[in-house]
Amino acid sequence: MAANQVLAGFHAVTARLRHAPGTVRDVYVEAQRRDARMQALVEQAQRAGRPVHPVDAARLEGLARGTRHQGVVAIADAVKPAGDIDEVLDAVDGAPLLLILDGVTDPHNLGACLRTADAAGVHAVIAPRDRAVGLNGTVQRVACGAADTVPYLTVTNLARTMRALKERGIWLVGTDDRAEGSIHEVDATVPMAWVMGAEGEGMRRLTRETCDLLAAIPMLGSVESLNVSVASAVCLYETVRQRRR
Repeated sequence: MAANQVLAGFHAVTARLRHAPGTVRDVYVEAQRRDARMQALVEQAQRAGRPVHPVDAARLEGLARGTRHQGVVAIADAVKPAGDIDEVLDAVDGAPLLLILDGVTDPHNLGACLRTADAAGVHAVIAPRDRAVGLNGTVQRVACGAADTVPYLTVTNLARTMRALKERGIWLVGTDDRAEGSIHEVDATVPMAWVMGAEGEGMRRLTRETCDLLAAIPMLGSVESLNVSVASAVCLYETVRQRRR
């Protein structure tokens, strides 16, 4: 039997009902809520043939295990992750775009990165298996469904994976506020991966040395650096801008 996964919040539950309704076992909703948003979710679940259970707030709190649930929680089978990066790249039509996160441990940051990655058309997000947060309930909620649509691949040795990507023709661009060149000078139309460092610490030395190029995000004010999810959005949409030009 597949492992249980708890989805909390409207975005996470509606996204799973839209993308993989067969994995949803049960949907629990706050019995007192009868607003239009809740009614729409209930109807979506019923159309998908998923059981809906009105329960009290205390039951929802227990099911959500501390994650903000907005009055709705679903119990689902965990979605089977993509096998490996080669499987992802083999299915790409055009120039691959990847996001590599070196040690992001904050679930809110990972969720926001996945949401932006989905919006920008990223083919996969790659992170080390250690020193990184997994796809927990908070990540699922913040990602607003993107955790189900963007492959999130965790690898044992990030530097080795990066070298394998280079062998497949992927250009690795790391972000570093000390770099001389700007991200706007990067040719983002080629097969590439943006490499982002962890919150506060930045990239590890070996990760930095494995990159083909380092580039800085222009900072014109008094703030020295951006949150990793914001920095990822800036870089990914530079790629979007160039590829649509």
